[in-house]
Amino acid sequence: MKTNHFQQLLPSYFLKYIPERTNYSDNTIKSYRDTFILLFQYQEEYLGRTIAKMSLNTMSRKYFEEFFLWLENEKDYSVTSVNQRISAIHAFFKYVQLENPEYIELCISILEIKTRKVLATPMNYLSLEAIKFLFNLLDNSTIEGRRELAVLVLLYDSGARVQEIADLTFGDVRIKKPATVKLSGKGNKTRIIPLMPQTFDILNIYIDDCKRKREIKPTDPLFYNKKFEKLTRAGIAYILNKYIEKAKNLNPELFSGKISPHTLRHSKAMHLLEGGVNLIYIRDFLGHTSVITTEIYAKSNPEIKRKAIEKASPNILPIEKYSVKEKEEMLEWLKTII
Repeated sequence: MKTNHFQQLLPSYFLKYIPERTNYSDNTIKSYRDTFILLFQYQEEYLGRTIAKMSLNTMSRKYFEEFFLWLENEKDYSVTSVNQRISAIHAFFKYVQLENPEYIELCISILEIKTRKVLATPMNYLSLEAIKFLFNLLDNSTIEGRRELAVLVLLYDSGARVQEIADLTFGDVRIKKPATVKLSGKGNKTRIIPLMPQTFDILNIYIDDCKRKREIKPTDPLFYNKKFEKLTRAGIAYILNKYIEKAKNLNPELFSGKISPHTLRHSKAMHLLEGGVNLIYIRDFLGHTSVITTEIYAKSNPEIKRKAIEKASPNILPIEKYSVKEKEEMLEWLKTII
């Protein structure tokens, strides 16, 4: 019986190679798994072929290009989502060429499939005024309101990714001064983030509420639902959207465009930048691998650009040789000819 290398390599890739040889985040692994679930769906529902017949010998560059087109046209996936699926297939076939070099030609052809170009969209972030307005909408007189306030204030103040907030445990928060929170980001890298005194107070009140409900352990999720299960990304987004809708109705000028939990992360980064914090520190604060990623905030803020130009201008423009009186006379003369 002929060996089906695809059916051997795929379980080995997910069960052995990824856990032992990579630092992929849980979200990346889930995204990769979802890609193959979609591929199986494409094989059975669209092509009308059984999964059992899938093998490396039946695959080709054309096969995957048509799979990606199916995602785009039939499943209505965005360009960004299709690119995530392309990356997942690329990662698997890099593994295949290491394990089974006899398929190197197939692997190279699939790795040559390029990701789609994504149109650059302006980064959306909230002003300080908008952040204050948003937080003032929350009712801290109720247990539910204090919980939601703690979620949103910590999300903004720490500049965390939404999954980093969802993954927090009580043990990750230092509730003594100086207050800090330990975030676990991409590649399981951790960073310690200092918290503002206001955030410290809000978290302390929230944690006291939790202690009155039941005994809490350091390993328990910091934010949980009615079943005492940790809040999901969707749950945090739901809390934010509830108040964003109110804010848009009350003050639409401050809240335009699509606003998601990641918008609060962008907003914190922008406010640090506007406050004069060095990009290197912002990089470490956000957990970016490279400062190049962080530079997008400087490029997206016209005020930062203006200040940079003003700072450089004295070194570029020639020194003025006109006195105050001469400039006044020149302005008066210009008025007569304009």
